[in-house]
Amino acid sequence: MPKLIEPETERLRLRQWCPEDRAPFAALNADPEVMEFFPSTLDKMTSDAMADRCQSLIAERGWGLWAIELKATGQFIGYVGLHIPAYELPFSPCVEIGWRLAKNFWGKGYATEAAKRALQVAFEQLELPEIVAFTTIANQRSRAVMERVGMTLSPDYFDHPALAEGHPLRKHCLYRLAATL
Repeated sequence: MPKLIEPETERLRLRQWCPEDRAPFAALNADPEVMEFFPSTLDKMTSDAMADRCQSLIAERGWGLWAIELKATGQFIGYVGLHIPAYELPFSPCVEIGWRLAKNFWGKGYATEAAKRALQVAFEQLELPEIVAFTTIANQRSRAVMERVGMTLSPDYFDHPALAEGHPLRKHCLYRLAATL
């Protein structure tokens, strides 16, 4: 069993998932604004299944898509972390960084702060050579976070294999960040 990695920042704790996270996670996954750049919102059962997968992957590897809690209050605000995509992508194999926060926590720098810490884990502890991030082209909020954490837009746009041809979210942009020696 790998050692559990639970990084912290000044304001945030990136940690393993717990049962109390399920309700606020389901609420953010049901929010149309949070899920604007995903194919659909998630119902409670699908949201719980996603939290279960995140939890089991962290237990298996020691890292993954961590639950984020505010240190000051212990409140769950979303997730951030590292993930090996399940789909075969044009740049596979890869490890991606991703995040999803409840809307009332947008604009406070939490996604950027947590993502920077996750990247530090990726490069310093896991010694990964590169991290990627991708999103639909119109998702300017996530793209801004990618740029704030030092990622560079790649010219390699691609069609996401999970979305049908003609789907308005299918075309994705790719950002990359290589480890510095």
